[in-house]
Amino acid sequence: MRYLIVVPDGSADDPIESIGGRTPLEVADMPCINSLAARGEIGSCRTVPEGISPGSDSANLSVMGYDPRIYLTGRSSLEAASIGVDMKDTDISFRVNFITVDPAGAADYDDFTIKDHAAGDLTTEEAKVLLQVISQAFSDEHISFHLGTQYRHCMILDQGDPQCDLTPPHDVLDRRVGDYLPKGPDSAMFADMMRKSYDLLKDHPVNKARQARGLNVANTIWIWGKGTRPALPDFNEKYGVDGCVISAVDLIKGIGIFAGLEIIEVEGATGSLNTNFEGKAQAAIDAYRRGKDFVYLHLECTDECSHQGSLEKKILGAEYIDRRAVRPVVDFLRQDGQRFRILVVPDHRTPLSIRTHTSDPVPFVIYDSEQERPEDRTRQFNEKVALASGNHFEQGYLMTDYFFGKNR
Repeated sequence: MRYLIVVPDGSADDPIESIGGRTPLEVADMPCINSLAARGEIGSCRTVPEGISPGSDSANLSVMGYDPRIYLTGRSSLEAASIGVDMKDTDISFRVNFITVDPAGAADYDDFTIKDHAAGDLTTEEAKVLLQVISQAFSDEHISFHLGTQYRHCMILDQGDPQCDLTPPHDVLDRRVGDYLPKGPDSAMFADMMRKSYDLLKDHPVNKARQARGLNVANTIWIWGKGTRPALPDFNEKYGVDGCVISAVDLIKGIGIFAGLEIIEVEGATGSLNTNFEGKAQAAIDAYRRGKDFVYLHLECTDECSHQGSLEKKILGAEYIDRRAVRPVVDFLRQDGQRFRILVVPDHRTPLSIRTHTSDPVPFVIYDSEQERPEDRTRQFNEKVALASGNHFEQGYLMTDYFFGKNR
C-alpha cells in the first residue's frame, strides 16, 4: 500500500460575493482532485482545536496525526530544526520575518503601517545579506540569528524564558505597527530590536535595488512565533510506513524532522505561485520508486495568495496544484499497479476577506484505489459539499488515523 497526503495550504475559504457566493475551491478547475472526490469519500474536519491559535504549526501537526493540544510547542522551534539549528532543551526560538512597513504620513515607527508580511517575496540571497546586518547589530553571547528561506528566519535565545505576547504579521496587515509590537513584562528588548532594524535596513543597497525594480522593500524585522523544542512520537512507527516530506516551508520540514520523516529538498521550491510544482511531483514519484510508501506533499501557494488578498491568484494556485503537482503523482500511482490511498486536505482556512487563518472546518477527500465508490460528480472537493456530507471529524488528527486505517 502506498499513501499520499496532499496539503493545498490555506486553500479553504468562505463564500465570496464577487464569485456568486462560491469559494475559490468551488470555482477552480481541478479535474484530478475532483475525480478522486467523485469516486472517494468526502467530509470535513477541524484541524485546529478550540482555544488554540489557527497557525500552520497546530494545523499541520493535526494533519500529520498529532494532537496539537499535546504536542504544540511553537512554530519557530520546528523551523529551527529545518534549517539545522540543534536547539538545547533550554533554548527559546523565535520566528523573524523581514517585512515591509509603510512610513507614509507618519513621523514615528510605531505609527507606520504593516504593508507586506513577506517583503514582496524577498529572495533568500537578498535575505542572507540583510540578516548579516541584523546579526551584527543584535547578536551576543545569548542571542543568535539563523538564515532560513526567503523572508522567514530564526532567532535563538539561550537564556531565560521571556514572557511576552507576539503577533504574527500576516494577521495584522494594513494595521498600525505600534498596536502590535511585542507586549508584556519582557517585551522591551524585542520591540527595541524591531524599531532599530528599520534604521538599519531602510536605506540598505538591497532595498534600494528592490525599490528601483518596483518591489516591496524588506525594511524591518518582525519577531514572533516563540517556541521550545518539541518531542513527537515517530511517525513511521505510529503508522507503519516509511515516509518523507516535500515542502518549501521550514515549519513543515521541521515537523517532519521531529517526526522522523525524510525531508526531500526540491530545487526551485519557493512556497509561492512560482514554485517548482513539477519538481515536487517528480520528487514524490522518485520517492515511491526508491521504496518510500508515504509522501506528505505540502503546497504553500494558495495560502500565500490568500495573505496577499488575491482571488485570481488563489484560484490559479489551486488549479496549478491539481494539474501540475497532484495529477502527475496520481498518474504514476495508477500506472504503477500497487494499491494506493490519497488524502487531500487543507491545513486550515485562509479566507480572502480577512487575509489570515481561521479554525473553521476544512474539506477533505480520501480515495482508495481498491475501494472506489460509484462515481458521483456532485461529490466534489469544496467546503459546501464537505459540510453537507455530514461526515465530520471534530479532531483533525483522528481523520489521519482513519486515513491510515487505525480507527476504521
